[in-house]
Amino acid sequence: MVPQAPPGFKSGFIGIIGRPNVGKSTLMNQLVGQKIAITSPVAQTTRNRLRGILTTKEAQLIFVDTPGIHKPHHQLGEVLVKNAKIAIESVDVVLFVVDATTICGAGDRYIADLLARSSTPVILGLNKIDEQPSDFLKIDASYAQLASSQQWQTIKFSAKTGAGLPELQQLLIQHLEPGPYYYPPDLVTDQPERFIMGELIREQILLLTREEVPHSVAVSIDQVQETPTVTRILATIHVERDSQKGILIGKGGSMLKAIGSAAREQIQKLIAGKVYLELFVKVQPKWRQSRIHLAEFGYRVEE
Repeated sequence: MVPQAPPGFKSGFIGIIGRPNVGKSTLMNQLVGQKIAITSPVAQTTRNRLRGILTTKEAQLIFVDTPGIHKPHHQLGEVLVKNAKIAIESVDVVLFVVDATTICGAGDRYIADLLARSSTPVILGLNKIDEQPSDFLKIDASYAQLASSQQWQTIKFSAKTGAGLPELQQLLIQHLEPGPYYYPPDLVTDQPERFIMGELIREQILLLTREEVPHSVAVSIDQVQETPTVTRILATIHVERDSQKGILIGKGGSMLKAIGSAAREQIQKLIAGKVYLELFVKVQPKWRQSRIHLAEFGYRVEE
């Protein structure tokens, strides 16, 4: 049940926007205190707009983790970028996350230009301060210049270590208006378990195959059977080429076994119970170019 909010309670939606691989998903996981978004060293990991929910005594913050804004090279890329742009207009506050280990670049300025054309308030967040080089003052100055041109507030933090996140949380709450509980206070995401199961499998594929099978992978959860002792999950990994299928299966099925074992561990943490996971690999040529396949795998332009 969603309770009545107390007097003075604040709530709202916060869009986490930025280039690919600046740490948006890691940040959301840290803020909500649980792994709900997948992370990997590979850029453009996030595909769906995933909502993470943080409820405190004074506010409910609903974080919208968006795909990294980049130049799209296929139909899937176009859908992802379009959804990220829609998110800018449909939230109460934008947290524009940048990588504080590198100087402000063309990609950051492109996003800043998009945000400048929106009426949504923006906070510029400098992530990865735990990894900043010795000449960080020059890097900070490049982002300070970007922020001052738009009169944006800035804040520094580390999504990995948690440094600066309490201050970030308070700054975001300051920007929210009084409002209701949108979700029950104990909920951390609005996504169904099946979706997160599929994402946890995809994360292990990205981590274990790296550049060999980058983004031409989609995962569908075909069946979930729950018993008192075990949850049985059947899932299909869709790729675009036979060569990718070979890489995913590996010699004697070794790679598929490694992916399944690592994904099973993560899913067991999610559902707090024993899991039996069976994976299949299917070739679906050019699925990223097909509107039908994109919709089938859950990639639609958001309203």
